[in-house]
Amino acid sequence: MSSTSDLEQLAEIELEEEEEEDEEDQTCVTDAPSLPPSSTLGPDSSHPYYDVARHGIIQVSGDDRYGRKLIIFSSCCLPPSHQLNHRRLLEYLKFTLDQYVEMDYILVYFHYGLRSSNKPSVKWLREAYSEFDRKYKKNLKTLYVVHPTNFIRIVWNIFKPLISHKFGKKLTYVNYLSELGEHLNYEQLIIPPDVLRHDEKLQAAQKGEPPPSVKTPPARPPLPTQQFGVSLQYIREKNREAMIPPVITQTVTYLKEKGLMTEGIFRRSARVQLIKDVQKLYNLGKAVNFDEFGDVHVPAVILKTFLRELPEPLLTFRVYNQVQDFLNVESSLRITRCKQVVESLPEHNFIVAKYLLSFLHMVSQQSIVNKMSASNLACVFGVNLVWPRHGSISLSALTPINIFTDILIEHFHTVFGSRCPPAQLMP
Repeated sequence: MSSTSDLEQLAEIELEEEEEEDEEDQTCVTDAPSLPPSSTLGPDSSHPYYDVARHGIIQVSGDDRYGRKLIIFSSCCLPPSHQLNHRRLLEYLKFTLDQYVEMDYILVYFHYGLRSSNKPSVKWLREAYSEFDRKYKKNLKTLYVVHPTNFIRIVWNIFKPLISHKFGKKLTYVNYLSELGEHLNYEQLIIPPDVLRHDEKLQAAQKGEPPPSVKTPPARPPLPTQQFGVSLQYIREKNREAMIPPVITQTVTYLKEKGLMTEGIFRRSARVQLIKDVQKLYNLGKAVNFDEFGDVHVPAVILKTFLRELPEPLLTFRVYNQVQDFLNVESSLRITRCKQVVESLPEHNFIVAKYLLSFLHMVSQQSIVNKMSASNLACVFGVNLVWPRHGSISLSALTPINIFTDILIEHFHTVFGSRCPPAQLMP
C-alpha cells in the first residue's frame, strides 16, 4: 500500500500531466481565473470577506427542486496561490456554509481549472476536513464532483482513512454537465465559462463530434390537471377559477394543523423519489393524503417545490430589480418600500402571495418552538419567491432578497393589510 507521501507525490505528477494536456489543447493556459457568468453580481466591497468573495470561487444558487440549498465551488476561479490567503478561503467557506448548514444542502465542486499554481496544499485540505465537523456534514446530502480526474481519485485515497463510510456515500462523480443536469436544474447553476468550454471539449472528444446541447428538450404540452411547472393563470383556469392553487391550499392547510410546532420545518428535505411521486399524483389530478407519508417535511418540500417550478416567480420577474436595489433604501423606509412593491403586483399574484405570507407569518409566530424566525424563513423562501428572468441568483444577490422576504414575513400585517381584493382568501 502506498504511503501518504507517495500518494501526494503521485497526485502532483497527475496534476502536472493534466495541465500539460490542457496547454496542448490551448484551453485556459493563463493564470487568470475564470470569472462567473456576466449575470452574476460581485460582492459589495463592505463584505467581510471581500478579498476572497470577489473571485467568485463560492456561489449559492438558491434551492434545488427539492428545497435543498445549492452551494458551488469553482476551482477555475481560484487565483494563483500567492494572490489568495487560503486560510481566509477556508474561513469564507465556513462563513457561507454557516448560513445554510442547519438545513439540507448540496455541494457542487467544479474541479476543472485546478492547477499547480492555484491549488491549496494537502495540509490545507486536511485542516479543512478536520474543521468541517458534524455540524457541516450532517445536513450535506450530496457532494457532486464535476469533471473528476486521476488527481481527484488519488487525493480521495489520501483522505480515505479519515473519511467515514457514511460521508463517503455522499460523494458522486459527474463526468459531464449533461449528467449533472439529470440531478439538478441545469439552468439554475452558476457555471463558469471555462467549465462550459471544458465540458464541450470532453463531450466532443468522447463522441468524435460536436457535443449535443445539455439544455432540456422542449416541454410537452401540460396535462389539464397539471399543477407543477405551469402558470398560476393556467392552474386557475383548470381548477374552476380557484384563486389559490390546490397545492398551496392543501400543503398550507396540512402544515397549519400539523407542522407549526415542528422544529426546523422547511429546513429539511424529504426523499427525492417520494417528492417525485407526490408531484406525479398532483399532476395527474389524483388525491394526495399527506398522512400516508408519516413525514411533515413532505408537504413542506412540496410547497417550496411548487413555488420554485412556477414559470414566473410568484412575486413576478419585474420585482427582481426592485428587490436588488433594496440595500440602497434607508432602513427606516424599507417596510414602506416593501408595501409599495407588493401592492404593485397583479391582483392574482397579490392574492396568492398574501395567502402564503400570512401562513409564513403564523409559522414565525411559533419560532420559540419551531426555531423558524422570520429571518430563517426568509433564507428558505426568498429564492422561491423572486429570481431573475435570465441567469442565476449570485451569492451577493441573496442578501437583499432575504432582507426583503424577512420584512414581508415579520411585518405581514403592515405590508399586506391595506390592499384587500374582493377574491382574497386567507389560510
